[in-house]
Amino acid sequence: MTTTKSYINKVMHDRKSVRKYDANYKIPQSELEELLVEATTAPSSSNLQPWRFLAIQDEEVKKDLRLIANNQEQVETASAIIAVLGDTEMYNNAEEVYTKNFELGYMDEATKNMMIENSLKLYPNLPKEILKNIATFDAGLISMQIMLLAKNMGYDIVTMGGFNKEAFAERFELTDNLVPIVLIAIGKAAASAYGSSRLALNDIAKFI
Repeated sequence: MTTTKSYINKVMHDRKSVRKYDANYKIPQSELEELLVEATTAPSSSNLQPWRFLAIQDEEVKKDLRLIANNQEQVETASAIIAVLGDTEMYNNAEEVYTKNFELGYMDEATKNMMIENSLKLYPNLPKEILKNIATFDAGLISMQIMLLAKNMGYDIVTMGGFNKEAFAERFELTDNLVPIVLIAIGKAAASAYGSSRLALNDIAKFI
């Protein structure tokens, strides 16, 4: 069987980790807003959507962030840095999320009430570490969508996990329920990204 390459395949393969950006290029905030709205179609545990964002565009703030992010040049030269945070109290969204699902006709009232009750019974009683793991996993899902959507919009990106998360939380005065997870630089490339190889399928997958 021959597999036809789709447009999404092209975007996936065109996406590279770019670390050299045109510091003079600025992405309109309206486009960043559009990007984040589209990215929120990502799935999440119980649809509680634990992701939160700081879209950092201010030049002085980016200079501060560069010191927190191991002096990575792209933090300062990219048009914006999208900091993806995880909310470990995502269960507080339950009533809003499921009420809206009911109002949009996605579920009946009995299901809405059951989902709210189950979420508020389960999640608040989970250990903080498990809640952090859930938020981190869901943040990873939306981060990949952000990167692919950004590439589709004609921008370049790189994701960065290497930054001082405690210093970040302090600098941006995060409440205890917000966990810094990843930084995504977005802008226009000033130099081509390096290619990168992948492990062979036989080394990473087993079909049984």
